[in-house]
Formats: sequence, C-alpha cells, structure tokens
Amino acid sequence: MIAPFIGDTVPVAARNQDRIHTILFTDMERNTELLQRLGDDRWRALLREHERITRAQLAAHGGNEIKTTGDGFMASFASAVSALECALALQQAFADRNARAEHAIVIRCGLNAGEPIAEEDDLFGTAVTVAARITAEAAGGEVLVSDVVRQLVAGRGFDFEDRGLRPLRGFDAPVRLWAVAPSRRAVGRA
Repeated sequence: MIAPFIGDTVPVAARNQDRIHTILFTDMERNTELLQRLGDDRWRALLREHERITRAQLAAHGGNEIKTTGDGFMASFASAVSALECALALQQAFADRNARAEHAIVIRCGLNAGEPIAEEDDLFGTAVTVAARITAEAAGGEVLVSDVVRQLVAGRGFDFEDRGLRPLRGFDAPVRLWAVAPSRRAVGRA
C-alpha cells in the first residue's frame, strides 16, 4: 500500500538491465553519393521513403526503434527470430521497391544479441557496438549476424553461410559472422 506514495524505487536502467535484446542496425549504402547526385530535396524525399519502409517493417515484426542514425536505424527486439525476420523482410521490401524505382535504396543489416545497458529510451554497451560493427561488415542487400544470433534461431528454418572470423574495429577478439540467405521466413512468419 505504501508503493503508490513513495514511487518506484528501482531505477529504469536496473529494471531493463538483465534482459536479452537482439539489436538490429541498418545502414543505407552510398548515402553520400546519392545526396550529391540528387541534391538535398530529392535526397531527403528518398530518405523519407527509406524511413517509412523501415518503420513499417519494424512495426510488423515487433521491433522497437531505438534511434535513427542519419541514413540507418537502430532497433531492439525481444525475439531473435523476429529480428531476423524483420531484417529479411526489410531486404525484400527494398528489393521490391527498387524494381520499380528510378533510384535504388540499398541497405545492409547487422544483428547481435546480448544484455545491453538500458538508459531511458536508449541501449548501450558491447552488444550494441558489436551489432553496429557487424553492419559495417555487411555488403549492400546483405544481412549479417553474430554467432550468438545464429544459435538463438537454430531450428527455426533460417539458412546461413559462414563468413568466418572477422576482426571488428575496436575489439581484440575476432567475431564469427554469418550471412543469412533469403528464405521462406522473409515473406511470412512460420
């Protein structure tokens, strides 16, 4: 009965600290080149389309938009399967859009899972930084994941190609990366 009067005594960061998050980063390939070629107004219209498509897929797959990174997104998922389905659906949505568009929007996706530090509406720490570094390793149109994510979705119908151990900027130990092959999971939730 006293709790309503004294308030919540557990800080927000502590309440969210021990939760596993699957972190998805996206990054638009050749963004600066597009800006220079299209000019500010046409480039911004393209970026708004990128934002609309990405937010629609995040909503459809239960993703929580953490922030935009200019020409990309950082999102968190409670489920590794949902995060991976979202990344594949994003690639498919942009491929479909590009088939009928004058200027292609090509993104790369990187995923990692762990227990990041949660403060207010943001996430920090090793799990987040590794996800960002994985994204930088991906080619346009590709989804790369850490071995942690691959193990979390084992038996769920995803196909992976081993990309080997890769050094990630700022980390001492290399990380095994896996490219995700488009599959039946990209179009529907099984």
